[in-house]
Parts: sequence; structure tokens; C-alpha cells
Amino acid sequence: MPKPAEIDAAYRHACRMEIEALKPGNVHRFADGHRMSAQQFLDSADVSAAAVCHSGWPVGRRILHAIRATRETVGTNTNLGIVLLCAPIAKAAEGGGDDLQKELATVLGAMDDGDAQDVFRAIALANPGGLGDAENDVAEPPRVPLLVAMREAADRDLIARQYVNDFADIFSGGLAAYRTAEDSGETSMWPTVFTYLHFLSRFPDSHVARKHGIGTAEEIRLEAASVAGQLGEITAEPERLQLLADFDRRLKAENINPGTSADLTVATVFAERLNFVLHNSQVSA
Repeated sequence: MPKPAEIDAAYRHACRMEIEALKPGNVHRFADGHRMSAQQFLDSADVSAAAVCHSGWPVGRRILHAIRATRETVGTNTNLGIVLLCAPIAKAAEGGGDDLQKELATVLGAMDDGDAQDVFRAIALANPGGLGDAENDVAEPPRVPLLVAMREAADRDLIARQYVNDFADIFSGGLAAYRTAEDSGETSMWPTVFTYLHFLSRFPDSHVARKHGIGTAEEIRLEAASVAGQLGEITAEPERLQLLADFDRRLKAENINPGTSADLTVATVFAERLNFVLHNSQVSA
């Protein structure tokens, strides 16, 4: 079982790797965007880690306290999706088993009314839009269990979808994309980049769909698939960076931010790191 310090280190590592990667349309170390900076995301990771990885806390409490700390520090919604995904994973890592997804399913199934209240309060505090449009408005006290509310939003929100499919899109597709990149010899930021492009090319991004409509989200998905295919055929790093930077500028010029794909990427890197810890006696932070 990972130690609390190892879970904390894995979370910070995942958040840092996501910012280190050139993710077209999203904030990263190569370019800020959408009135947010890379440093704000790094600060958000630092101040949210204690709550996300707080040993023994229920999931909802972790999420609410992490979002409160983030709002107090950066004053904007930088990490709601990240926290919604990573808090259950962090709790699952405390379960003692060697199958992280199985432990996660147990964690999700055990969430109660207190978790629902805290998660709804956190979403309202972050004020991201989207989930609040559902029948069970997050601005109001929850009238149904959290998983019921997530199920109602799952067809239009990929983060809600993870709560009702035991994070299958992360533990199957996301981890497979990350490991395929590593097995192909990719290092540094590139496994993270390929993971991001996997999500962006596999699903219409939920954040893009909410802001610009499903048609635009589908257009971006198809373009991401094309970019991912080209990237796999290029070996020279300067050419790779140019391809991604051009896509990045096009998206940001149209104020298109595939934030959900970035959130899923963080959760994938977090799960990958925790799986490494689970199956290795030592791991460096």
C-alpha cells in the first residue's frame, strides 16, 4: 500500500507532468492561455494536494477542501476536474489491495449523502458551468445520491462518466495510451502528450462542447486524431513541437480549451504513478 507521502508525491507529479507537456489548446509551460498561467496550475496542485491526499478523509471532504484551498490561492477554477478525478483515486490507493481500479470501484460505491453534499458544494464554489444544468442542480442541496446525479450528467460530461464506469476510460484507454508511448521509447513529456491526444481524439471534449457546442467539439476531436497520427510519424523533436504549437495557437485563437482532456490526462498519470508504487517496493518522489 502506498504511504501517504507517496500518494501526495504522485499527485503533485501528475499535475506537474501535465503542465510540462505541450497540450494543444490547454495551459502548459510552453504557453499560457485563457487568462490563466502555468504557474497558477502549479500553485493549485501545491495547495490542493494536502486535501486530495488527506489520509482517512472521505472523498467529498477531500474535494471540497481542495477546491476551497485553490479558490483562496488562485481565485479561479483551475482544477475542479482534476480534483474530482484524483480524490477518489487517492482514497483508493489507501485501500491496501494491489488492484487500484478494483479499490476505486469500492470507494465509489461507498460514497454517501455527506460526500454528495460536499461535492455539490465544491462544484458550486468552482462555478464551472455544465453540471448545474442538470435536473439535480449543483447550486441546490443534493436530492439524489451522488452517483445518480453523475449518471444523469454522464452522457455530456466525461468526468461524471468516470464515476459511473469505475474510471474505465482512464484505466483502459488512458493507461494504454501512456504505456504504449513508453513502450515505443517515448520519454520526458511525450507519454503525457500522447495520453492527452488519446482523450482529445477519442471523445468530443466536454468543456469544449459546453462552451462551443458539440459540433465544434467533434471538429476538434477529428483534428486531434489527425495531429496524433502525424506526430507518431515524426521523429525530430523540433518538428513535433512545431506541429503541436501550430495546433495550440489555432485553438487558443478561437478560445477553445479542451480542459476535460487535460483533467483526464492528470488522472491517468496519477494512476500510472500509483500503480508503479503499488508494484515496486521503492519509488522516488
